[in-house]
Amino acid sequence: MKVLAINSSPKMGNGNTALILTPFLEGMREARAEVELLYTKSLEINPCQGCYSCWFKTPGNCFQKDDMQMLHPKLREADIWVFATPVYWRGVSGPMKNLMDRMSPLLQPFLELRDGWWRLALREGTKHGKVVLVSNGGDWGMDSFDLLLAYMKSFSTDAGREFGGALLRPNGDFLKPMMEMGEQVDDIFKAAKEAGRQIVREGKMSAETLATVSRELMPLETYIQDYNQWAQEELDALEKKEKKQ
Repeated sequence: MKVLAINSSPKMGNGNTALILTPFLEGMREARAEVELLYTKSLEINPCQGCYSCWFKTPGNCFQKDDMQMLHPKLREADIWVFATPVYWRGVSGPMKNLMDRMSPLLQPFLELRDGWWRLALREGTKHGKVVLVSNGGDWGMDSFDLLLAYMKSFSTDAGREFGGALLRPNGDFLKPMMEMGEQVDDIFKAAKEAGRQIVREGKMSAETLATVSRELMPLETYIQDYNQWAQEELDALEKKEKKQ
C-alpha cells in the first residue's frame, strides 16, 4: 500500500501538526505501508491560473513547470492521501489550499453521477483511494474543525476518493508545554500511532482511537486563563525588547 503524506505547516517537522502526524505515519509504516512524507514549505507550487489547459490543451498536465509535475504521478499512484495542516481561519493553510487547487489535472472535463450528484470523472490512471486529514489547532473546542472537516469531505468526494477519517487535536498549542512539564499525554501519541496501523490493516480508524487523539487537555476556563497569560507575557517581552533598542 502506498501512502503520500503532505504536511503544510510552516514549521514543517517541528510544528504542532507534526506532533500528531509523526506517530500516525509510524503506525502506518509498522503496518507495512510504503509512506512518503513531503512538506509544502520545501516545494515550489505556483497558484492555479484557472486556464483549463490541463483539461483541453495538455490533458492531464499543467503548463506550469514547478513541483506539481513531480507530485501529480505520486498522487495518482497513492492508495492513501494524508493531508496534514494547521487550522487557519477554520480551514487548511494557504500552501495546502494552493496544492489542492493544482490537482485539477487528475480530473477530466466530463461529468458523471456519483452518490446522486454530478462530479468530474477521474482521469485514467488515477486511483480511487482514501483521504485522511490530520490537523492540530490552537482553539479549545472540536467545533473549530467543523468547516475544515466539511471541506475535506467534499474535496474527497470530488476527487473520487473515500474520506477515511480525521485525527484532530484541539488545544494543540499546549501539548508541547504539557509534555515538557511531564504531564501525561502519551496516550494521545499512542492513539495516533494505533490509528495509523488501523487505517492500513482494517481500512478504517476506530471512533475510540480518534476520540483519544482529540481528548480534552484542560477545562475551558483554564485554557482561557493560560492563553491570556501567554499573550500578555509575549506583549510584555516585546515591549521590554523595544525599550532596550
